[in-house]
Amino acid sequence: MSQTSQTSTPTATIPKSIRFLFGGSAGMLATCFVQPLDLIKNRMQLSGEGGKAKEHKTSIHAIRAVIKNEGFSGLYVGLSAGLLRQASYTTVRLGVYASLFEKVSGDSGKPPGFFTKAGIGMTAGAVGAFFGTPAEVSLIRMTSDGRLPLAERRGYKNVFDALIRITREEGVLTLWRGCIPTIGRAIVVNAAQLASYSQAKQILVSTPYFSDNIMCHFAASMISGLITTAASMPVDIAKTRIQNMKIIDGKPEYKGAFDVLFRVIRNEGVFALWKGFTPYYARLGPHTVLTFIFLEQANQAYKQHVLKDFSGGGGL
Repeated sequence: MSQTSQTSTPTATIPKSIRFLFGGSAGMLATCFVQPLDLIKNRMQLSGEGGKAKEHKTSIHAIRAVIKNEGFSGLYVGLSAGLLRQASYTTVRLGVYASLFEKVSGDSGKPPGFFTKAGIGMTAGAVGAFFGTPAEVSLIRMTSDGRLPLAERRGYKNVFDALIRITREEGVLTLWRGCIPTIGRAIVVNAAQLASYSQAKQILVSTPYFSDNIMCHFAASMISGLITTAASMPVDIAKTRIQNMKIIDGKPEYKGAFDVLFRVIRNEGVFALWKGFTPYYARLGPHTVLTFIFLEQANQAYKQHVLKDFSGGGGL
């Protein structure tokens, strides 16, 4: 009997290509819901830049200003870039994470420890961030465009227009501007998000109150989102400002991520590193919840309907 289970277990796995497809699709679906919050988060992080007076004191003020000046559709500026980012970054990071998670678990199916999960998450995040940086640069520029005077706006029509114009006007390497802080943010985000989600889910399932179902996925996602927000915001604000910066008289506004962090602390105070916490968590929390719920449900459906595996669990 044990021989049969050993021979059947390796075949009942989701192919890597399907894992990548599910990962990207889950991220794109989630982005359709949270794009306005991403835009507000970016506007809040750029508010007060360069020693200027803060444009937005609160998230509500930022939302009102966008709707007043750009219309309700202004909240969805940059959606095409957000979708492309998920199609590249999330497809790779979740696909790599799920594949490595499964490989480390081995035939026994025993989940790895927390620090192993964190290491897997960091690796997946770094690889995904490299592929997602061009879309990330486009997204930052498109969502911040409306705060600039008309004469200074870049006016990208969509993400593909942004990618073409950036390449033509500033060189192809500009598409990877801020790649290092983007990878740094991704390492922090994924180490926190993926590892904390897997760990929270593992702990919740071990209690008498939860089983491996959608409520467990929701609770684990909310815990993961809060931890990830607190851990990644300083790196995220550095990434946002570097990717939005302009070259003035041949010199970039910032020398690097540490220069951004030093100047933010010096000019705006240490708590400015968590500026936009509310929209960031409001964006990251639901995005984390929706992404993991979509992903878990897709994985479970594939296991049940294609692999005929009714043991439960989505594989994270």
